[in-house]
Amino acid sequence: MGGPPVTKRLLFTRLDGAGAVRRTDFNDRAWKPALVAAGVIPAPKPGERHQAAREHGMHALRHFYASVLLDAGENIKALSHYLGHNDPGFTLRVYTHLMPSSDARARKAVDGLSGDTDPASDL
Repeated sequence: MGGPPVTKRLLFTRLDGAGAVRRTDFNDRAWKPALVAAGVIPAPKPGERHQAAREHGMHALRHFYASVLLDAGENIKALSHYLGHNDPGFTLRVYTHLMPSSDARARKAVDGLSGDTDPASDL
């Protein structure tokens, strides 16, 4: 978010290298076979496609990315920008369940106000 824009190569490209990969191609040819190999989803029957399931689609990578950033302490406004959302409130509604508990941080902040840096001393 700071500094000049930088152009990077696409992470997922078409087989011929001429542009972004289509989501359905990636799901059918790379992502779903990898999930089968990992035992996450069953293999399709011969002649059939993998079952459609959003929770196991390429979209799962987006949720993984968001969860990693939230766990690292990234704020919702920045995450919203990274994900291309116009409204940080939307990002918060979608990803709240991925946010780590802030109980320990809250206790530490309040303890710091009183100069108590060892909460165990209260025992």
